[in-house]
Amino acid sequence: MTQQPVRVVIVGGGFGGLYAAKALAGKPVEVTLVDRKNHHTFQPLLYQVATGVLSPGEIASPLRRILHRGRNTEVLLGEVEGFDMEGRRVKLRGGAELPYDYLIVAAGARHSYFGHEEWAADAPGLKTVEDALEIRRRVLLAFEHAEREAILTGKHQPLVFAVIGGGPTGVELAGAIADIARRAMAQDFKAIDTASARVILFEGAPHILGVYPEALSLKGERQLRELGVEVRTNSLVSAVEDGRIKVGEEWIAASVTLWATGVAASPLGKLLGAPVDRAGRVLVAPDLSLPGHPNVFALGDMAFLKDADGQIVPGLGAAATQQGKDTAANILRDLRGEARVPFRYRDKGSMATIGRNRAVALIGKLQFSGLVAWSLWAFVHVFLLIGFRNRLMTMVEWIWAYFTRERSARLITDLADPTDPTDPKGERPL
Repeated sequence: MTQQPVRVVIVGGGFGGLYAAKALAGKPVEVTLVDRKNHHTFQPLLYQVATGVLSPGEIASPLRRILHRGRNTEVLLGEVEGFDMEGRRVKLRGGAELPYDYLIVAAGARHSYFGHEEWAADAPGLKTVEDALEIRRRVLLAFEHAEREAILTGKHQPLVFAVIGGGPTGVELAGAIADIARRAMAQDFKAIDTASARVILFEGAPHILGVYPEALSLKGERQLRELGVEVRTNSLVSAVEDGRIKVGEEWIAASVTLWATGVAASPLGKLLGAPVDRAGRVLVAPDLSLPGHPNVFALGDMAFLKDADGQIVPGLGAAATQQGKDTAANILRDLRGEARVPFRYRDKGSMATIGRNRAVALIGKLQFSGLVAWSLWAFVHVFLLIGFRNRLMTMVEWIWAYFTRERSARLITDLADPTDPTDPKGERPL
């Protein structure tokens, strides 16, 4: 009688799920990776799609293409709705079920508006390619509406871009928008002065880039100000409405508002039946398995863990990548009858880019800023992109943008009513 192969189901094609699948390729298991999207997105570069530097295809690759060499690996396009932990089955939308011997749940995170989900319509966040395209559309339309108004009436409402959240994503968005307004678009618009657009970054804490040492945070703030970004720390946003935000008791007009703070784990975490923290992250065992379910693992932004060294594992792509690889290794140890190894995060540093020749980087105890940090950031991110074509095309686009200050992906592809700047999705193309 032929023994049934060990079945590993992976939910999520982000860093954790993808690298678990890659590590299990060619091993004595059957792997099924399930995701709602057919592609893996390199999230650290999403803001470059949002600001017109790169196109989506340059930071995303089809999952099937990435995993095509794994003869024991299949990709299933579908949405997970729940789990039968006792029956060891994954429930898919539409009623189908997937049996498993091991389950890896790495469904990532979503935006958290701290109980104000109604803000999402007026302040989109940045987690997916679709988010990036929506932000790009809103930013570009703001300039187009101002130009139209100036041509037709001789004046226009002030352009104000409000970015809420002073972490790496907020800093990168604010710096890129300021650079676009002052450099890339300066020659394209005739009736408006794009350089007069205000970019305001709001951060509730005393410093931006709070995960970095204070000295590096201050250097990042100085570089932002050099680009013309107004940095407002100790500024909690208490309300978001169409065309304006409230900070303290002050209402501030905003042509475009972007959300770059607050993260909540995928709601799938709560369906696993394990304890979760306030952000919805599953409290996992040292080997990333669920308490009481050693054959089920939660990874990446979905998991809360103090690793073998006692440090809280950050919600970074690098951490999720390591978790995916280490979880695959522990599954293979099980099959060999060996003891599992607790997860230990290897901190290889963190970086945030601010603009042309501007960035901050922390690698071990070494701190870098300015051109050196920007060069390190560019090298690392091109190296980590999956697929030769992605690396080559991204490098070509960056070189082009660096020397010409042009953005090649400044396209508005969605429908909008050009006569109504408050209606982001009208019936007529611009």
